[in-house]
Amino acid sequence: MASSERHGGRILVDQLEAQGIDYCFGVPGESYLPVLDGFYGRNRPRFVVCRHEGGAAMMAEAMGKLTGRPGVAFVTRGPGATNAASGVHVAQQDSTPLILFVGQIDSATRERDAFQEVDYRRMFSGMAKWVAEIDRAARIPEMVQQAVATALAGRPGPVVLALPEDMLHEKVTVDDAPRRDPVPIWPDPERLEELRERLARAQRPLAIVGGGGWTAEACGHLARFLERFDLPVAAGFRRQDIVDNEHPCYVGDLGIGPNPELVARVRAADLLLVLGSRLSEMTTQGYTLLGVPHPGVPLVHVHPDPRELGRVYAPDLAICATMPAMAAALSALPPPASRPWAEDRARLRASYLAWREPPRHPGELQMGEVLRALRARLPREAIVTNGAGNYCAWPNRFWPYGPFRSQLAPTSGSMGYGLPAAIAAKLLYPERPVVCFAGDGCFLMTGQELATAVQYGIRGLVVLVVNNGMYGTIRMHQEREYPGRVSGTELVNPDFAAYARAFGCFGARVRRSEEFAPALDEALAFPGPALVELSIDPEAITPRTTLSAIRAAASARGD
Repeated sequence: MASSERHGGRILVDQLEAQGIDYCFGVPGESYLPVLDGFYGRNRPRFVVCRHEGGAAMMAEAMGKLTGRPGVAFVTRGPGATNAASGVHVAQQDSTPLILFVGQIDSATRERDAFQEVDYRRMFSGMAKWVAEIDRAARIPEMVQQAVATALAGRPGPVVLALPEDMLHEKVTVDDAPRRDPVPIWPDPERLEELRERLARAQRPLAIVGGGGWTAEACGHLARFLERFDLPVAAGFRRQDIVDNEHPCYVGDLGIGPNPELVARVRAADLLLVLGSRLSEMTTQGYTLLGVPHPGVPLVHVHPDPRELGRVYAPDLAICATMPAMAAALSALPPPASRPWAEDRARLRASYLAWREPPRHPGELQMGEVLRALRARLPREAIVTNGAGNYCAWPNRFWPYGPFRSQLAPTSGSMGYGLPAAIAAKLLYPERPVVCFAGDGCFLMTGQELATAVQYGIRGLVVLVVNNGMYGTIRMHQEREYPGRVSGTELVNPDFAAYARAFGCFGARVRRSEEFAPALDEALAFPGPALVELSIDPEAITPRTTLSAIRAAASARGD
């Protein structure tokens, strides 16, 4: 539609509203003051002021996961952009639609190594699907709608648009661009029929789900297909909420430290139906679970981006389709008269249920008791977030993720992700409880975003800081490779409970199992964000072993 004369910042914000963007995250900079002016006096889209560009980009990435629309972040030139790169990398590896807008230097000072000047095309070219600069205000509607379309197309991912300062001040009259939505790619009918025939001939089929581009409706169609075919399904790394973990066909995840019985079942399968997953390094156990390029197992690979089909693994049948379209087609597929794998599915399900029961570990505070208290108090629609570290093994293995979307975790393994993601989740779903798991090292990557949570009146957000006084994952590998030679992995931490209270949050420290449930009840009842520090024994390095056991095993090898 036609509009009156506007400056570039106002035009840009108007385009985001037209594209269905409700939240934008950022740290303000003088390079994009007209954009901040464009947000003045409006609630949609809402600009959320953050305390670090990395946190802002991660909030935007989480919003992209939650909504299926591109998450949006604004940062200033130079250090603002470099700080935000961590969130762009998460979006790239996690296949999440994201648009990062970067304030750029004035066009007249280009190529002089001006204050905070960076060549964004070179900087982000390996991470983003498209990197461009808007050189004229009249092109803002065109390029914003192109950015949305690019972020959503095929394998979703990040786009970076630079905004020269002088361009944003320019006043022009230009029409707004129409909303862009994902273009569905339907599976080829002949290939769909071949898939049905392969399933009918199979004795030990297994489905693996993952990747981006899923919707709640697609997950519902997928669940119907699984039920009608009685087909066992596993989730790729940190994609556990695509199938409700209480669904009888769900048999576990192929993440870090997976159930050995599930790994054996992948190798024994006579048909793998892979839906959306790229079969990345973590899902394939370092590319060892399947052969490269020939998997060694009949493989049907479904992915929305043709460039991913055959990129690493050569499929027996490749189907290019978006997940909503493919799931809808699968739900209408007639099941075979005979399903010889039904008993196998039941056995795998029983193995998964046994595998998710937490074991005991050294120390007075048992993570298993923490998870049991959370299960007893949180509804199934609760959202659980985490960053990266060995502590993630506890929620990722033992928490039963509920309906889509109830898990926010970076497949890129980025530390600091959990709290920004939790804030984004609470802004979008204020009625749903959100629990963030963070390690002591992980939390302090973005812990300052507690200020953001307080500023926007968030309540029902509980951060659980698992404190063992070290960078646990690196220490584990260090003991395995250089037993007893501890270097660079020890941490001296603050009082995390006092840190939280300094922001106006609830703060408590728990040292024994019996202290956790009362602290959790107080945290959930608090009219604002809450943090509970969990002081665990450093020996409890993973659910399956201890630091001493790792060191002893390495020493026995003569390392």
